[in-house]
Amino acid sequence: MMANRIALLGCVAALALASGCSGGPKTDAQGFVIDPDFEKNLQQKLLDAKPGDVIDIPAGKYALSRSLSLTANGVTVKGAGMDKTILSFAKQTSGAEGMLVTGDDFTIQDLAFEDTKGDALKINGVKNSVIRRVRAEWTGGGKTSNGAYGLYPVQVTNVLIEGSVVKGASDAGIYVGQSSNIIVRDNRAEGNVAGIEIENSSHADVYGNTATGNTGGILVFNMPNLPVPGSKTRVYRNNVVANNHANFGAKGSAVSSVPPGSGVIVNSNDEVEIFDNDVKDNKTANVIISSYYSTGFDTTRGIAAAYDPFPENIYVAGNRFSGGGDDPGGRFTPMKALAGGRLPDVLWDGFANPKLRTPGICVQNGDAKLLNADGPGKFAHAKIDTSVNCAPATRLPEIKLPEAMTKDSGKPS
Repeated sequence: MMANRIALLGCVAALALASGCSGGPKTDAQGFVIDPDFEKNLQQKLLDAKPGDVIDIPAGKYALSRSLSLTANGVTVKGAGMDKTILSFAKQTSGAEGMLVTGDDFTIQDLAFEDTKGDALKINGVKNSVIRRVRAEWTGGGKTSNGAYGLYPVQVTNVLIEGSVVKGASDAGIYVGQSSNIIVRDNRAEGNVAGIEIENSSHADVYGNTATGNTGGILVFNMPNLPVPGSKTRVYRNNVVANNHANFGAKGSAVSSVPPGSGVIVNSNDEVEIFDNDVKDNKTANVIISSYYSTGFDTTRGIAAAYDPFPENIYVAGNRFSGGGDDPGGRFTPMKALAGGRLPDVLWDGFANPKLRTPGICVQNGDAKLLNADGPGKFAHAKIDTSVNCAPATRLPEIKLPEAMTKDSGKPS
């Protein structure tokens, strides 16, 4: 009798989120861990968290019905691996995200979010956020009904996203918005509308990533009527390959105008460097430089006076281009004749700020050519532009984050 009581008390006091009693955790035919208290216990741990807490989630596939939230500062959430600790929201009945974080100095690593009703992981309005080896996936493939964003830091200062995987987002797999001091590295974005997007953000390094099978691979955008503009992004040492997926973005969304077959896109952004990437087989163009006026949005509506709709000071250099431009579709199809049956590697819509002497569109990339599509002339007089062999006076510096953010305890065993 005493032994049974001790065992029962041990179960009550256990810190593990998965049940370890009654013979250990059980799984059903779909592989889900059967533990009716898991969701309640996990949310309570997040609500009770204090600075310095580490919340460990053991291996298993867990079904959750509502969003998780964390407001405390200085918390780490850890799983056993992105393919071992899986939080499934396929039966989610309430909440807009899988998890919403509003606490500073946050780290999440080594787990997965699957099939969330909305965004998978949103981090909003904080300082110092690390997303490491996290998978966000909609397992039914690309659908407009999928959540918009996979990994979604917004209005964050100091962001690190590394070693993660995102698939099936109906807007952007990895999206960093209205943020500053950003590193996005060594991730894989596949089967999203936009693989990786830096929007209205400044001082970003995007490198070592693979973007493939998306509608557009890597996007650097500035949208109007947002509190902050973006600039100063470096896109380098990435593999941006065959991003030819049909666009399944919601009608009217920023990415719904992205043409399938877009490698790297810069839209209405300034001081962007694209260098040392492997970019190939993107059927519209390997690099697209565009203004707000060729996005397909309603440009007759008012935009903030401070908004600059033109891309300026864009530098394309030292990339390895191959294939691509062979099936651009629409109004770009006739332009293939200007460059031997395929669009050149760099496509510019031709819109430039009339107040500037030059937009600073510079291409120093071996034999790669730039096609000025003559957007201002309704695309009637597209031409190969030979005047873009230029370079910025100074190059953008490397992004530095606080040392504590970049320390990695290593993958779980």
